[in-house]
Amino acid sequence: MPSQAEASPAVPGVDTPGADPGAGLLGAGLLGVGFLGAGPVTQAIHLPSLARLGNILEVRHIMDLDPAVAESVAGRVGARFSTSMDELLADPAVDIVAVCSPHQFHATQVIAACRAGKKAVLCEKPFAMNGAEAAAIAAVSAETGVPIIVGAMHTFDPGWLAAEQAWGELPGQVHTVRSSTVLPPNPRFEDFATEIVGRAAAPARDSNDPEVIKAMLTGGVMGLAIHDLPLVRRFTPDFADVEVLHAEIVRPFGYVISLRAGNVTIELRAAMNSTWEPSWAFEAIGDDAALGIDFTPSYVQAGSATARIRTAGKTTVLGPFGHNGYEGEWRHLAGLAAGTGTPPAAETLIHDLEFALAIAEAAAGRVGTDNDSEPLNEEQEVSA
Repeated sequence: MPSQAEASPAVPGVDTPGADPGAGLLGAGLLGVGFLGAGPVTQAIHLPSLARLGNILEVRHIMDLDPAVAESVAGRVGARFSTSMDELLADPAVDIVAVCSPHQFHATQVIAACRAGKKAVLCEKPFAMNGAEAAAIAAVSAETGVPIIVGAMHTFDPGWLAAEQAWGELPGQVHTVRSSTVLPPNPRFEDFATEIVGRAAAPARDSNDPEVIKAMLTGGVMGLAIHDLPLVRRFTPDFADVEVLHAEIVRPFGYVISLRAGNVTIELRAAMNSTWEPSWAFEAIGDDAALGIDFTPSYVQAGSATARIRTAGKTTVLGPFGHNGYEGEWRHLAGLAAGTGTPPAAETLIHDLEFALAIAEAAAGRVGTDNDSEPLNEEQEVSA
């Protein structure tokens, strides 16, 4: 029987065509934003997102250890610049702190921002390097009352949020989850978005070295797959029971990882190469229904994902809406800083991190086992 397509229903609180994105906060005064780290993510993703939210948020301070980078990036938005975390945290004009530094500094800087009495903190993923750091962050957030969100942008995408409201009993019946990403290298999108200053050169590596393969698998999970792992976890109540069945890298960068979490089979695939058409797709397949989502690539400021919920004889289409997950993060942060939003539970953030760490560790542990195949070459296709 042919499927019937339904148009996107209105989703209260997600997106209203023509509505002002900061309407609920107008009159409360602009909230000041400070960045710890002024690298490509700050320059090419966050600053363009904030430029569209100038009625509620204003960039006021840019900190980077490289003074030339800090000054250049701050000059684009008329903000102060410094090379000191303490100077930024002492700035009374900064209400919200965005932690965009290298991973190993995240926990220290998030905790310092909470203790500095800021109104909210955004930490890029991963927000900690291990469970102990995550627990320490959660404890300080509870003690100080400073809300924290993690920059896994898909959880804030209006397409995903609309799907959550509309999928009914789907999570309880899902048996297969797939996340598939095919993208060009980040610099291609970064250069489309802005003129990047201070970009570090990619290190040389031997992708035949087992230790390099382990590092590439770990980096792939914690740097790319982690955007979708909070989504995966919505369908895996037994997430602590992770068994990686197969793991290999894709040259020049990517991975193919198959695993089980409880009774759910999960496939994580990614390839970053010279592809002309980017694709980022997520699927959750159940006995009587399925969810499919097409996300816009990270650096493309092109609106939200489009979700499709399929049942026998009917397909419900949700989206696209008017903004993407990065802008959604900042809208949510503004609400938290103004006292009108609800932060994610600390338990959720900790479990999301533990899930990602368990997959990364188990995937790296597959390297050198008899069941592993040779890494895929750049010419071999990883299907979306």
